[in-house]
Amino acid sequence: MRLDELRPVEGSSKPAYRKGRGAGSGNGKTGGHGHKGQNARAGGGVRPGFEGGQTPLYRRIPKRGFNKKRFANVYCEINVSSLNVFEDGAVVNAETLVEAGLLRKTHDGLSVMGNGELTKKLTVQGVRFTKSAKEKIESLGGKAEVV
Repeated sequence: MRLDELRPVEGSSKPAYRKGRGAGSGNGKTGGHGHKGQNARAGGGVRPGFEGGQTPLYRRIPKRGFNKKRFANVYCEINVSSLNVFEDGAVVNAETLVEAGLLRKTHDGLSVMGNGELTKKLTVQGVRFTKSAKEKIESLGGKAEVV
């Protein structure tokens, strides 16, 4: 068998169906488009996916696929007011906060916020500190260490 000998299977292909070539062709005049209306016009019809003004299926279903949000870092946030449960001079990090029951998971690190007042001298180890949190920790003689 050679490439030039290949033929479609018998009955699998039909001859071209020529529309709009006179009444004798059996498909003349309107050429299968019926009478008037949007679909009878040249260039007529609606775009793919259009559902007559109803919200189309591709907008109704949930979106899937790639999104950078999936790979973003998630930080545990805690306010300086919550750190008052520790003793003076204690080293506070994500693991000690989980042990103390203030956090459930460590995620990708600890972010310390400046809401509330701190009354104890602590060494706080975190990934991020707000300006006000750093000031409050260091004003009492503590340390805000970026890990």
